[in-house]
Amino acid sequence: MFGTKILTLFVAFCFTGYGITCLFSEKMVKEFQRFGLTDLQRKLTGVLQILGSLGLVIGYFYYPLLALFAAIGLSLQMLLGFAMRIKIKDGFYDSSSSFVFMVLNGYLAYAYYLLLL
Repeated sequence: MFGTKILTLFVAFCFTGYGITCLFSEKMVKEFQRFGLTDLQRKLTGVLQILGSLGLVIGYFYYPLLALFAAIGLSLQMLLGFAMRIKIKDGFYDSSSSFVFMVLNGYLAYAYYLLLL
């Protein structure tokens, strides 16, 4: 379970940073415009990523079911992000982070599912 703790905290840290960036960075405003998404979708993405990261941390320490749902939600969000990158024909390098975080969150979801059995 120690590896799960480190991975949970790492993923939560990354998603908190990305969520804050989505909300306040001019670069992300331009990136979401490039994706063909609205300002509301950018803000919603940021808020959901911050909430997901909080769900991972709170879930790890207190409520594993919350961590399970947070990991599933973040994994689905990364699946959609990866699909968007493919749709707009981004290269492997630009698309890889969403795929990697989809897999990492999928692993966390599986780990928390096993913990709850």
